[in-house]
Amino acid sequence: MWNSSAIDRRSFVKAAGLTFLAPLQPRALMALDRADAVYASGMRTANGSYAVATVSERGEIVDQVTLPARAHGMACSQVTGKTVAFARRPGTYAMIFNPRGKKEPIIVTAAEGRHFYGHGAFSPDGRLLYASENAFDTNRGVIGLYDATSRFERIGEFETYGVGPHDMTVSDDGRMLIVANGGIETHPDFGRTKLNLSSMQPSLTLIDAATGILIEKHSLPSQWAQLSTRHVDVDANGRIWFACQYEGHRNDLPPLVGSFAKGEDLRFVELPEETTRRLANYVGAIAINRAGGLVGVTSPKRGASVTIDAKSGRVLREDVVPDAAGIAAAKDGFAVSSYEGGFLSTQSDVAWDQHIVRVAAV
Repeated sequence: MWNSSAIDRRSFVKAAGLTFLAPLQPRALMALDRADAVYASGMRTANGSYAVATVSERGEIVDQVTLPARAHGMACSQVTGKTVAFARRPGTYAMIFNPRGKKEPIIVTAAEGRHFYGHGAFSPDGRLLYASENAFDTNRGVIGLYDATSRFERIGEFETYGVGPHDMTVSDDGRMLIVANGGIETHPDFGRTKLNLSSMQPSLTLIDAATGILIEKHSLPSQWAQLSTRHVDVDANGRIWFACQYEGHRNDLPPLVGSFAKGEDLRFVELPEETTRRLANYVGAIAINRAGGLVGVTSPKRGASVTIDAKSGRVLREDVVPDAAGIAAAKDGFAVSSYEGGFLSTQSDVAWDQHIVRVAAV
């Protein structure tokens, strides 16, 4: 078990010299209450600072809170409303806030010898927060365990049984952690440099959420050893969908999207060659629309948003979205953001970051 440090808002502001915005004003709260869907995403503001914003179902910024540095992924508890913004790898902070509450944000710092990989998830009951982390001195992937009932003290960690865990999620019943081990070795002394591209070992692991014991490990076929498993989501039937980023030759056409269920082998989606080329060997985000039975992926490389039928694997639509960033379920398909400031039908003077989380049901 490792010690964790939770820093209250006053201490953090004093240490970092940052100004946090006031709690939501009544008009913002009214906008949230009237919204069919509310999203949260990290962003870079017009003045170059970083923040996390709550966003309406039309893509309008409702409110924002300043961040200490650039964020990456988000997590939200549908039970408590608590929402987390994780620092971009190899960052060492996570900020917890409640879009509908008036309590001040909590800043949690990574344990000694650890950094965040930018993703995490709450247990279904909202009592635990799981975070993908790197034990960088021993090159081990770990999942940090945080007590979400108080001030997010770090209470332990589990192995991910792989290298470079990036995205992760939790099964609906809370019994299983699902981890995308990207297979890429990194160390904060070298920033974001990928240190082992010639010897990558990407995998997807299923881990017992109560004990940390490995349930299953799915390594990628040897011919796709440089296909980094990066992001995951789960559909209404409990099927796990994953999206990849390829570190091999740019002219290769590897499979970029796949799925599996517990007890099954990995199954890749056979995307049309034109679609694969449009994704440019890089899927930046994946999301499931459970009500519609849809899988959505984005790629900023050539500005693509692709919608796939989860049952058949057939591509239903492709949209050109310059610098496509985050994606999340919406009433009619998906909400997509861009690094150029687009979010659904709204254009804002910000640069949205790579991921969106839905913080209210649609």
